[in-house]
Formats: sequence, structure tokens, C-alpha cells
Amino acid sequence: MTDSVVTRFAPSPTGFLHIGGARTALFNWLYAKKHGGKMLLRIEDTDRERSTEAAIGAILDGLKWLELGWDGEVIYQFSRAARHREVAEQLLADGKAYRCYATADELTAMREKARAEGRTRLYDGLWRDRDPATAPADVKPTIRLRAPQTGETVIEDQVQGRVVWQNENLDDLVLLRGDGNPTYMLAVVVDDHDMAVTHVIRGDDHLINAARQKQIYDAMGWALPSMSHIPLIHGPDGSKLSKRHGALGVDAYRAMGYLPAALRNYLVRLGWSHGDQEIFSTEEMIAAFDLASVGRAAARFDFAKLESLNGHYIRNADDQSLVKMFEDVLDHIPGRDELKAKLNDTTRAQLLKAMPALKERAKTLLELIDGAYFIFADRPLDLDPKAQTLLTPENRKLIGQLHSALENVETWSAANAEAALRAFAEENSLKLGAVAQPLRAALTGRSTSPGIFEVLDVLGRQESLGRLEDQAKD
Repeated sequence: MTDSVVTRFAPSPTGFLHIGGARTALFNWLYAKKHGGKMLLRIEDTDRERSTEAAIGAILDGLKWLELGWDGEVIYQFSRAARHREVAEQLLADGKAYRCYATADELTAMREKARAEGRTRLYDGLWRDRDPATAPADVKPTIRLRAPQTGETVIEDQVQGRVVWQNENLDDLVLLRGDGNPTYMLAVVVDDHDMAVTHVIRGDDHLINAARQKQIYDAMGWALPSMSHIPLIHGPDGSKLSKRHGALGVDAYRAMGYLPAALRNYLVRLGWSHGDQEIFSTEEMIAAFDLASVGRAAARFDFAKLESLNGHYIRNADDQSLVKMFEDVLDHIPGRDELKAKLNDTTRAQLLKAMPALKERAKTLLELIDGAYFIFADRPLDLDPKAQTLLTPENRKLIGQLHSALENVETWSAANAEAALRAFAEENSLKLGAVAQPLRAALTGRSTSPGIFEVLDVLGRQESLGRLEDQAKD
């Protein structure tokens, strides 16, 4: 392949970067990377009422977090309106478009009549061949494409195969509105052409747009890019993806503690397959990705699968990078300021020490934070109900004895603490479990935690003995 492949991701900034958009961006990015090409980013902000700066910020942040970089400057569609108008005027001058003076009431009547007769062509061509001299003075005309009325429009789609529309069923679409603003259909075609886009990869909800857009390409005598319309993502039950299924913004997945690499890996397998392989490094994804292996059926979103994959990435992540991710995600979770304030050189070192044990049990960064709770807990600890149940008067007495046994450990380490506790259990004819459970409750305030010897090691001598003293009863 040459290096002339140019893809584009073109979101509308009317909301966050949702999961379907993220997958579209990923497929465009992978295709460009595989062929040594470029992926451009275009913000389709022509809907002025619904486009917001906050949404633009969320889209850019989401792409950066997913590490899906784009080439060149971000292109804003609205800023190119003069160029879009220029193309509409050119089509008008060439007789390939015409001014339409139909009023809103006339258009409504046309649509109702067409629907009643079961026709998909809603505009009846009222002004197609009419003399503009007969135009009403008070109507600002739209400019419509003089679309072919016979024959067919064909898209050779890389995913959907050959798709054919009968031209008699397609409208003369509006290129410029009465207020002089270009329509989305025109803007997309002009921008893709001017940006030298070679491959359009987008959701299959745009498939009907492809037919209409091809008619503009043909009218301008421009080459049509290669088209690939990928199936949408559905919920686990096969219905349209909703918020309860996972139709959330990428920022929500970030706040739920998913790793960008895990989310990328999960998304690449939604609708695309490469044998039975489930786990891909970024390099493997780029090398293997192709449009021929994108399925035509809607992909089903599966939270359990994403969580399991995320757990795999956490277990295999470098401990130091997990400490950084632990810190970073706190900025995206409301109400974690107190925990953030407790991050210092000491607690970071403790977190790093605990990481091998913590990451084995966590499927998300939130679970990692939850598991690391004991490092940041204030004395005296708040005991959860199970820990309270464990710390009976009898066990509080045992905690006092364990305090004495551990006080004698000279060089503090997991191994030395374990030796002291085993010796204590043996001398007192106790099973290690009978010692470990109350000890865990006294040290962490919970009934579950990483291994008790690791907890002692991570907390260190002074903190461990202090916490035991708080819960001990003479």
C-alpha cells in the first residue's frame, strides 16, 4: 500500500464521545496506521444550536485518553461554510442544481402526499424545471441538487458489499438552505474532497447518506472515496444500545476505572475479528486490522467481557504505571479529594509495594482504589460491619497478644512478621486463620484485603503496631 491513505473521524460536537464513536475513530486510526497513511479529525459543528465547546473538549480529551492521535490541525466544518457555498453556486452555474422556492406549507403537503402514497421520494420536483421568473418575491430559495431521476446509484461498500438505490426513490436534496447555510450533506462531501480523504469508514446509519453524497460527487466530477459502513453496537439483548447497556461517553469509562489499552482492545473486537485472538497489543492490532473482517451484523456490547479484559490489562501492567493511573483516575471520580490529599511520597511508596498483591484482585482501577483503602485509612479505623463482628472481646484480647508478639520483630518485613505470627499460633495451639482474620480486621477495618503479611509489610512497623493498639483490649 502507498502512503496516500487518508481516513477521517468526523464527530458532531452535540454530546460526549460515545462508545460507538470511539470505535469508529479506532477503526479509522488502525486503517491509516496499517497503510502508513493519516487520520484527520474534523469536528462537524454546522448544527450551531446543538454544538458546544464542552462537547468539543470532551471529544478531544476522549481521543487523547484512548491514545488515538490525529494528523494535522483539527478541522472545524462551520469555518468552511464559504467554501461549501462556493460549490453549491458552481453546481447552480453548471445547471446541476436549481433554486427551489417551495414554501414550508407546500413542502409539508408534498411530504404528506408522498407518504400517503407509500413513496420515499418526498419532494416532487416542483421547481426543477420551472422558470425562476415566476418565483414568489417573499420566499428565500434553497438550492437543490438536480439529481438523476432514472437509473441507479451504486456504492461498492467494503463492509456491506454492493448497495443499490433506484434514483426514482431519491430526492433532489437541499445543498444550501434559504438562509444561505450549507447542509450537512454538502459540507461532508466538499470537506472529504478538499481533505483528500481516500477512505470513509463510519457507522452504517450513514449508508443512505452515501447514496445522496455520491450524487454530489458525480455532479462535481470528483472521485468517490472508498466507503465502509460498519454495523452499529447493540446492547447484550440485541436492542439499540442505551445508557443501561453502556451507551456512555468515553469519559464515563475512564471514571469507572477502565484502562485505555483495555478499552481499545475491547472496541477492536466489537464487529471485527481475527481468528480466535481476543487480546491484541496496539502493534498487533495495526498489523492485523482489515476491513474485510468487519462483520455486517450489529456487535453486542458485553460489560462482563470488558471487565474481564480490563482485569487482564491491570494484572499485566507495570506497577509504577498503575500507581500513576491510580492517581490520574482520582481526577475523574467525584468526591475523591480526601484520598488525593493523602497521596505523598510515603503513601505512594506503600501503594507501589502493595501493587503486586492489589492488582491480582482488581478488574478496574476503582477496585484497585478500594483494595488500597487500608493504606489511606485514618486511625482509629472505621470498622465495616463484618470487621466489627470479627473483633469480639475475646479477639480484641488476642489482638493485644499479637501486638506484643509483633513488637519483638526487629527487622520489619513480610517474612519476619509471618515467622512471628506462625510461632505465636503454634505456641498457643491456634490455626493461622484464627489469628489472621481478627488481625486483618484490626489492621484494615475490613474482612478482606491483600495477604495479611503483605499488609503488615506495606503499613510498616509503626503504623501496624499503632492500629493493633487501637483495637486491642487488655
